[in-house]
Amino acid sequence: MSKVIRLVTDNLNTHKEKAFYETFSKDEAEKILSKIEFHRTPKHASWLNAAEIEINVRDIECTGERRIGSKEMLAHEVAAWTTRRNNQKKKITWKFTREKADKKLSKYYA
Repeated sequence: MSKVIRLVTDNLNTHKEKAFYETFSKDEAEKILSKIEFHRTPKHASWLNAAEIEINVRDIECTGERRIGSKEMLAHEVAAWTTRRNNQKKKITWKFTREKADKKLSKYYA
């Protein structure tokens, strides 16, 4: 049974198959792509931004500038951080409203 890497990506051009062919030889790109299953977010999704924010907060609060010497210690630190964050009921306050989106992105609308 071969393992598959499932990638959840937005629609940035560097997150597409073509980028592999631009970076690697044709054979290498095909070898890598045969192991990847792409799952694309909707073109106008905002949930991915929330996930990216949460990952960034974890990186800052949990690991900071530290070098963690083992996979086991990293797993322990992330689990402890996740428990603390969940117990504190931390949330992301999403401030990008429809009105702000319309103002910022109106030049892209048809």
